[in-house]
Amino acid sequence: MKLEFKAKINRRYIVAGLIIFLASGYHNLVEARTYGAQLDQSQWYLSASIFGCSLVHEIPLYGQGVFFHEAGEDLKFWTTALNNPMKPGKAALVVEASHWKAGNQIQDLGYVDVTKEDKPIVVERKKASSMMLGLLEGMTPTFTRKSWFNEESIRVQLNSINFLNIYDGYLDCVSGLLPVNFRQVEKSRVHFKSDKSELTDEDKKTLDKLIFYVGADSSVTTINVDGHTDSSGRRIYNRRLSKARAESVKQYLIQEGIEEEIIRTRYHGERYPVAKNINKKNKSLNRRTTVRLLRGDE
Repeated sequence: MKLEFKAKINRRYIVAGLIIFLASGYHNLVEARTYGAQLDQSQWYLSASIFGCSLVHEIPLYGQGVFFHEAGEDLKFWTTALNNPMKPGKAALVVEASHWKAGNQIQDLGYVDVTKEDKPIVVERKKASSMMLGLLEGMTPTFTRKSWFNEESIRVQLNSINFLNIYDGYLDCVSGLLPVNFRQVEKSRVHFKSDKSELTDEDKKTLDKLIFYVGADSSVTTINVDGHTDSSGRRIYNRRLSKARAESVKQYLIQEGIEEEIIRTRYHGERYPVAKNINKKNKSLNRRTTVRLLRGDE
């Protein structure tokens, strides 16, 4: 009887000890693993041009954090990862006090997506601007998400040390950006009224953006100008009208400083509609001249 009682007591101690051991082990397991530059490692690099401004921060053992403001677009932030340790899903984003800075101030910016892409975290303008403001105030933007390989939390941080040193250069870069980027003007289109080939003021505004960009980007080597019509007229008439429409665009480009040698005009009549010529709306879409920019040897 005494032996049985002692055995029960021993089992209780063993179970209690096991629980304490497991609890201690679990606590260590779920502690966050933090990726971030130390004070003496924190570096920010500025890459500046009229096409885009980048602020790049090295995150040891993780990859990079990048603020990027492209011409004609809003500010964005993204990370690149050597081997992304975060599980796909939602990461919490906060701007918290740096460990060398007094206070427990935390700004909660909500959640951002974590994906398996080359840029696992992408942050849009509003939150990216808040992150940048936090860095200017000596704060630490931090992403937190579960690890993909266990229950451990992963924290990715940006260090504010040396950020202020290049921020003025970043502002100068942004003030000198072009109003548009290549993707926004690569394919442009102007439309015409029935039987007309004259450009309207609105058409000229569309072409002016393209002209401004081509003047700044020497990599643009060819401008294809293609005239089109709807199916209302006869084939010979439509071909002549599509030529007149292409020529009106070409002449405006030359008038505004584009070299004639890089402009290639073509005219197609009604052969390549973008919509079936079955009603007025569709026909208005087909009465057009398209302008496409090509770079290099394209």
